[in-house]
Amino acid sequence: MLFWTWMVPDAKGIPWTSRTGGKQFVDYDPNIVLKNEGNNSGDISGSQHSILTMDKAISDLEIKLMASRAERETIQKDPMMSEGVKNIESTLKRKYFMVIGINTAFSSHKRRDSVRATWMPQAEKRKKLEEETGIIIRFVIGHSSTSGGILDKAIEAEEKVHGDFLRLQHVEGYLELSAKTKTYFATAVSLWDAEFYVKVDDDIHVNLATLGVTLARHSKKPRVYIGCMKSGPVLARKGVKYHEPEYWKFGEVGNKYFRHATGQLYAISKDLATYIFINQNVLHKYANEDVSLGAWFIGLDVEHVDDRRLCCGTPPDCEWKAQAGNICAASFDWRCSGICRSVERIMEVHERCGEDKNALWSANFVQTIRTSS
Repeated sequence: MLFWTWMVPDAKGIPWTSRTGGKQFVDYDPNIVLKNEGNNSGDISGSQHSILTMDKAISDLEIKLMASRAERETIQKDPMMSEGVKNIESTLKRKYFMVIGINTAFSSHKRRDSVRATWMPQAEKRKKLEEETGIIIRFVIGHSSTSGGILDKAIEAEEKVHGDFLRLQHVEGYLELSAKTKTYFATAVSLWDAEFYVKVDDDIHVNLATLGVTLARHSKKPRVYIGCMKSGPVLARKGVKYHEPEYWKFGEVGNKYFRHATGQLYAISKDLATYIFINQNVLHKYANEDVSLGAWFIGLDVEHVDDRRLCCGTPPDCEWKAQAGNICAASFDWRCSGICRSVERIMEVHERCGEDKNALWSANFVQTIRTSS
């Protein structure tokens, strides 16, 4: 059995150690279809299974205790912490299925409206989604470099109309995406107690029910990281898109990155989000946010799940798959790292590749969890 150790100072400054049972790490090849995504407890004896179950329960309690301690210390030390985070005790009483953070920018008002008009439920339907299915959806954005400036006021006005933002204690900037991703997961796990935490870009199409069923198959697994896994080249030449200033850390020029999920959409389990929250001050940030996230998990006992339903192409690709009964969870164009001209085209993608309009409201993720666990 592998051990995963976190050293977290308690109120008296004494190191506190957590022990959790782990599964063997699997490096998934993007060209290999996963055949065994379920629980393999049938391959071990009843007594071993009982021990693993007990160990997982203890692990969950330890994680909750560490998160609670870290949350309290963070709030006490940070006078700028939002009122939402200060109300942690009340928000953590409810258990949610997944939190979806849609990464957005100040200049992306039209993109947000196009998402609201397609796959993101609005107003009372969004509240119903939270209450009945346990799905939280928020546009995620920080603040401008000029506090209280025109950009921030525009977001505040938009928030009054829609009420669908999660504001971060973060200064927006393209080169700060890794920091934003880290702050998002740390904030989300502080506000909502969920099975999964998802990051989505604001220029892709998502089928929420299909995404939920896809993630539910991996519920109750310890430390799971789900996405479309890739291993692209480390770009050493300055001036090119996705240049990696720290390319030398990855070996010789021309090497590839370790396997990590592509940045358009990925999901992590609660214990990994908690790990980010607790260790956010020492997690290194690379130039590319998807690489940074993968780097935070590379040395841990984490199960990487490569699921190509999270990165289908736009029509005709996702349309053909839907007609064959293999509805995609997310669709975008690889050449654009999102839907090309998403504001104009996302409605077409939604109409041709969207799941049944009643799928989200008829899905029972709790039942799916019980069946797969």
